Amino acid sequence: MVRAGRAVRTRRVPAAVILVVLGVLVVGAGLAGLVAGRALGAAEVWEVLRGAGDAGARHVVLQLRLPRALVALGAGAALGLAGTVLQAALRNPLAGPEVTGVTPGAVLGAVAATGLGLAGWEHPAAVVAAAAAGGFAGAGLLWLLAGREQGDPARAAVYGVLASAVLSGLTAVVLLVAPGELGSVVQWLVGSTEGRVWAHWNLLWPWTLVWAVLAWLLAGPLTLLRCGQEQAAAAGLATGRARAAALVCAVALTAGAVPAVGALGFVGLLVPHLAFAVLGAELRTALPGAALLGAAVVGWADAVAQWLSRALAALADADRLVVPAGAVTTGCGALLLLVVARRTGGAEQ
Repeated sequence: MVRAGRAVRTRRVPAAVILVVLGVLVVGAGLAGLVAGRALGAAEVWEVLRGAGDAGARHVVLQLRLPRALVALGAGAALGLAGTVLQAALRNPLAGPEVTGVTPGAVLGAVAATGLGLAGWEHPAAVVAAAAAGGFAGAGLLWLLAGREQGDPARAAVYGVLASAVLSGLTAVVLLVAPGELGSVVQWLVGSTEGRVWAHWNLLWPWTLVWAVLAWLLAGPLTLLRCGQEQAAAAGLATGRARAAALVCAVALTAGAVPAVGALGFVGLLVPHLAFAVLGAELRTALPGAALLGAAVVGWADAVAQWLSRALAALADADRLVVPAGAVTTGCGALLLLVVARRTGGAEQ
């Protein structure tokens, strides 16, 4: 019990401690991804990590599982950063690459470029460029639809869902036009790390690192934008330029992640809320936290998806049954979206 007349003091956990804990979660997600596959167990993986094991085990761990785990972590970090930047720049808790047209646009750009023969999965850099163009097109479509109502989070979210639906429909049309060339990417459209190798990682990490550094450099302006446009302008910030730079950064981060893991559902929406909840509104700490949280979320989602695949394959006696990581993130993110939408609606009443 608290004695009368004595002030109650709440101590916030230091941000450095939280970041260390998140780092441990990321390492745990990476290790879980290494042991979650079907062919080898934890003991065989440990032998390979120690430098032992036979040639087959080393190939599975070092050439298949390790790059897959790294791609999951890197793409998760990129999507977490993209969502945090979007929510801060737009002052919209319902913003995210998946529900603002950015991710569906990036998917459409990559798929259309592949179907038209302008890019191919053997040339991932061209796919990234096409995804970036599609991401900007998706963001532009939302801008045109929302118009002057962009300041209303609920209405902007509705227009974002509409823009995403239009872009997803166009993607389906492309798939129907070129089924022979693009039929194999259906699982990728759901969001998956299946089959990711070192070529994907070698393209993903430098792209993500460059734009992550830019996002961190925008932490100060983003913090001001999150306080409100009038307050930011009064502090001397060129709000238009800062918001434009933030949107370019968010689209670029999404464009780098989409070719690597596909359209992972709601990672960019789920992660910022967690980051702001545990690290506060200061973007200099929230952005690194969002990167770590995004990596942990996607890494653990991929491991859970692999464990589910093993369990379902054993029950159904089907070795090829695969649960994509996007199914896990979409389920969790959809629940969070309902919670956020209810809270936002309640706050407006």
